[in-house]
Amino acid sequence: MAADVDAATLKAWLSDGSEIAVLDTREHGQYGMGHLFFAVPLPYSRFELGLPALVPNPAVRLVLCDDGDGVAARAAARAEELGYTGLHVLTGGAEAWRQAGYTLYAGVNVPSKTFGELVEHERHTPRVTAQALEAMREAGENFVIVDGRPFAEFHKMNIPGGICCPNGELALRIRDIVPDPATPIVVNCAGRTRSIIGAQLLIDFGVPNPVYALENGTQGWSLAGLRLEHGASRRYSGQIHARDAAGLAARARALAERRGVGYVAPGVAHGWLADKSRTTYFLDVRTDEEVGANGLPGFGRAPGGQLIQATDQWVGLKGARLVLVDEELVRAPVVAGWLRQLGHETYVLAGGIAAAGAYSWRRRGPPNLQPLSLDPLRPIAPAELAEALKGETVQVIDLRASMAFRNGHIPQARWSIRPRVAAAAAPKTAIVLVADEPPVAALAALDLAEAGHEDIRLLAGGQGAWCAAGLPVAATPDLPADPDCIDFLFFTHGRHDGNPEAARQYLAWETGLVGQLDAQERGVFRVAGG
Repeated sequence: MAADVDAATLKAWLSDGSEIAVLDTREHGQYGMGHLFFAVPLPYSRFELGLPALVPNPAVRLVLCDDGDGVAARAAARAEELGYTGLHVLTGGAEAWRQAGYTLYAGVNVPSKTFGELVEHERHTPRVTAQALEAMREAGENFVIVDGRPFAEFHKMNIPGGICCPNGELALRIRDIVPDPATPIVVNCAGRTRSIIGAQLLIDFGVPNPVYALENGTQGWSLAGLRLEHGASRRYSGQIHARDAAGLAARARALAERRGVGYVAPGVAHGWLADKSRTTYFLDVRTDEEVGANGLPGFGRAPGGQLIQATDQWVGLKGARLVLVDEELVRAPVVAGWLRQLGHETYVLAGGIAAAGAYSWRRRGPPNLQPLSLDPLRPIAPAELAEALKGETVQVIDLRASMAFRNGHIPQARWSIRPRVAAAAAPKTAIVLVADEPPVAALAALDLAEAGHEDIRLLAGGQGAWCAAGLPVAATPDLPADPDCIDFLFFTHGRHDGNPEAARQYLAWETGLVGQLDAQERGVFRVAGG
């Protein structure tokens, strides 16, 4: 059973040097409106699906947080069923943390974004405004715009003429993109963090070109009244010569070692799999395409640029070890250097993928860590459901994203989400769930079953199959009401869709993060010099 922990005790635990995981079990919108600085989001709606990867050691101190509404205790019971033993619940939830005098942070990926602001402030990363960049273009000056985001984000909207090269690939690919060392390079993202980190990465790596971060990224570009490009497909070629790679690897190692990153032999790192005293994350920082073609079972798929930008998507513990791998020993050392500055104990796997192949990296879970076992729900075909709805013998609960529900749903459906699904279900009624992911529906069904529901089914093929069958669909732009959309973060909504006020609010939030830090929070970062 989980023990209660008060805010002051948890605050002390966060500085005692031992491993600790603080997971926020609230949904995305709730978390984004205000959470603990070191809290990692894992909403109850998919809690068991994400827990083993985020917290692979079931004996670690694990503190769960909610709104003081009992959701964390429910999540703790689920974690206990999986074999987790060091369970705690923050008494009173996030509000108790605030009442104790500690800051709640809005937004997501807060440590990484705060770090980006610290880097710009302490390293004086060169920057160029949107207006100045457009003036350079109009004057016919020669420069290259490199977009440090993943391709999907770049393809949606980008600075005209930009070339996609995610930050994790920059050190390896930049010379292919910009062969002339005299050509200025401008790195952009959607806002600030990846622009700053990408530009400073190139500078620290010793690229001779003049390098700048585009101030405020695509949002700043739009706020300046300039047009974005949509649907672009320009990206790096992916061709690296062996001779170039050897030189790049030497430069990457020198930079990583200046940052305090260690290189660990595969045999030693493999032994850490069995180390019960520490938690080690094994992460492959290559692109999704590379990992898909030649991945190492046991290594998480974590593209390097996004690992820096959103570390809490892969790493649930404060105080754990991180081991990074790549193929050519350029990307892993560079990314490791940034993670080290973010406060993580980070290593590069010596020899890369080639050396790692001699070992099996499949994690053998401790004996008390039980694999998640979810019984598939009995399906119901769209036509059968439509017939059942005529007789009003069934209740349809739609578990998809609230904004997807607003855009179109089965007319008789009610929107809900796992923390509230039992309250939404009518008693003694057959329930049909609509979901994009069957496992998410299976988790909600656990709560429904505990509430006494016995006949729980899943719409076969989901909403897509219903629409494909030509059955009626209703749109409700205002339902569920905004306060009920706990899965949706209105705070960031509209900043990429032509809403200038939303963009200004977001950029002000980013630049204001550093000013909210206390000494404990600031102390985790190690912003390095050149």
